[in-house]
Amino acid sequence: MTRWGLIGASTIAHEWVIDAIRASSGEIVVVMSTNEERGRKYAADHNIPKSVTTLDALVSDPDVDAVYISTTNELHKDQVLAAAKAGKHVLCEKPLATSLADARAMVEACRAANVVFATNHHLRNAASHTAMRDAIAAGKIGTPLAAKVFHAGYLPPHLQGWRLDRPEAGGGVILDITVHDTDTLRYVLGDNPVEATAFAQKSGLAKAGLEDAVMGVMRFKSGVVALFHDGFTTKYAETGFEVHGTEGSLVGRNVMTQRPIGTVTLRNADGETELKLEQKNLYETGIAKFHAAMAGKGKPAASGEDGLWSLAAGLAVTEAARTGTAQPINPGL
Repeated sequence: MTRWGLIGASTIAHEWVIDAIRASSGEIVVVMSTNEERGRKYAADHNIPKSVTTLDALVSDPDVDAVYISTTNELHKDQVLAAAKAGKHVLCEKPLATSLADARAMVEACRAANVVFATNHHLRNAASHTAMRDAIAAGKIGTPLAAKVFHAGYLPPHLQGWRLDRPEAGGGVILDITVHDTDTLRYVLGDNPVEATAFAQKSGLAKAGLEDAVMGVMRFKSGVVALFHDGFTTKYAETGFEVHGTEGSLVGRNVMTQRPIGTVTLRNADGETELKLEQKNLYETGIAKFHAAMAGKGKPAASGEDGLWSLAAGLAVTEAARTGTAQPINPGL
């Protein structure tokens, strides 16, 4: 059984990851929060045996095999480096960091320490996206030409904190949502983005100069162009993911979500066919792959290198929106 330490008493761990770890035969032995009272309450609420207030206390704990990091983004680098130095395997929330230099240092440290390093890009664990990836690989739509991602929703009040008012923590919709689009596009298309252009929107929800919506286009190495719309401000929008090729189209509805829902339709000369999806909890799928990678059986769902790619794209989109000019996407791998 894998024994986990949680770095950060976070909402996402509360809502999704704690249950996923336990459903995947993992055990949570300790949580770290710099706020002692919050940490104790969080541990009690989630039946976690220990709470600590320092990073060193958690990573030096001999009962911990792996850590899940879900603090704000500017804290990730030091936490990952400390975990790697202590020989702990690492699952880190996205974006990995607020700069490519920091993210590369994290990847290199985990590689040098020979520990598994994964990015928690949950969407590539969705049955819908795997079905789309498999259909494209099987030639069901011919040569892919274009893609569209609709990932605008409404940021619920209980999450309306640092994402809306802390640029130094990687706030704003681009580093929160567009990075997910990038990873999902890379996974489904089996291709890497090379350039991005975008317009950001500041419609009143985000503060401190941060954007709360963005539209843009990425160009991929193969020539595929992908349109994306991300937002914190649209209460009634659907999400979706489409790929259009020379011989057909794949249309995913309500698939850019943490829940195992949605449909995918193949449209071609024969008409419309709904693809069969074996829906499973996205986070449980990711944790199971992480546990297998720790045992030397395969790779995590999204690696540290995958996290580098999505961060590089997010930073390029941010700069494209700021300058009004297309920006290259280069993770420096």
